[in-house]
Amino acid sequence: MTYRETLDFLYGQLPMFQRVGAAGFKDGLVGVQKLAAAMGNPEHKFRSVHVAGTNGKGSSSHLLAAILQAAGYRTGLYTSPHLREFTERIRLNGQELTPEYLVAWVARWRGLFEEVQPSFFEMCVALCFDYFAAEQVDIAVIEVGLGGRLDSTNIITPLVSLITNISYDHQAILGDTLPLIAAEKAGIIKPGVPVVISQTQPEVLDVFRQTAARQGAKLTFADQHYQAELLRDEPAAASQFVRLRSEDYVWMPEVELALVGDYQRLNLAGVLATIVELRRQGFQITDEHIRDGLREVGRLTGLRGRWQVIGRRPPTICDTGHNEAGIRFVVEQLARLPRRELRVVLGMVADKDLGKVLALLPREATYYFCAASIPRALPAAELAAQAAAHGLHGPVCGSVAEALAAARAEAAPEDVIFVGGSTFVVAEVPDLYSAAPAAE
Repeated sequence: MTYRETLDFLYGQLPMFQRVGAAGFKDGLVGVQKLAAAMGNPEHKFRSVHVAGTNGKGSSSHLLAAILQAAGYRTGLYTSPHLREFTERIRLNGQELTPEYLVAWVARWRGLFEEVQPSFFEMCVALCFDYFAAEQVDIAVIEVGLGGRLDSTNIITPLVSLITNISYDHQAILGDTLPLIAAEKAGIIKPGVPVVISQTQPEVLDVFRQTAARQGAKLTFADQHYQAELLRDEPAAASQFVRLRSEDYVWMPEVELALVGDYQRLNLAGVLATIVELRRQGFQITDEHIRDGLREVGRLTGLRGRWQVIGRRPPTICDTGHNEAGIRFVVEQLARLPRRELRVVLGMVADKDLGKVLALLPREATYYFCAASIPRALPAAELAAQAAAHGLHGPVCGSVAEALAAARAEAAPEDVIFVGGSTFVVAEVPDLYSAAPAAE
């Protein structure tokens, strides 16, 4: 098979959640356990960090991988979903899995897949584990796909588990209250394995305390020990500078963080606490390694789409935040940007309750409604109609590229353009992967 034929085979086994929503979700661990057993249980052959949460788990995973790479460790990184290309999901020292490896791997195990009938995500996870074991990584950072307790990644026993923010998302699958959602995320906590919680959230505090106690796992609420204070407020800059505090003293007086979103300072507490735990377990990670990883995370791991500046005149920013908590951060940060007018390229998926998100968006902006090229996308005209009920108005543009082009055509240099509402919208931004910001 060619690379494209191989991808068609993977996508065709069961519709993947990323493209079609709940119809593509298959919970439970039996399928991935069968695959792993047939492959010699590769998940037991490398050390790992397991990362779950509603918001921030992808950024936290990339930050951890960058610091470990800066420290000289052969580092695997598994994240999902991908933005543009399937191979982005699996990286070794920042380098994507090659198409050739994927084609050969699927050909090798195709008979097993026909026997087990695994889901798309189960095959992805099995591929990740088999690849990292074969490549003899020193450590792998493994991001949960959805939830935690029944997620296919949950067959690993990591050195430490990290759980980021708990917010409302995928309620139809994970539960409709924060404690229920937290209980699913807490399912990654393993007996005797330390667990770090990035944010202390009163609504879910007891869930984590009780689960950790039941599992005999040391529990750390990271934000009670580590803080990142903003030194200069420049929301449209390429990086932000922060002061890192540990308990009641300044750990590092000035550190450059290549991720600019406000929420990254919340993620940073969990990342630092996880690194400190790895230090306790013998990893040689210096403060300079931490500095290098935070400053070079984009170059080291290829992270894209988190408050990414893709243009300067006018300032043009994209962000993958798509649920209530993520959009709230986006709106707060947009409010601090000096501008003449705000223009928002907006697209969303059809299988979510959009009311709470739309209610957060600024009414004074001009909207350019679009739809990503996936089955889950809400048609642009339908999105415009729902948005109008919340006082949000603007033209219906069709594709992401068309909407962004329309916004740029009408914008003055003193305006601000924001692109978001869905991971899939950001994925289709034409200059997302440009080496330098577009529209200078």
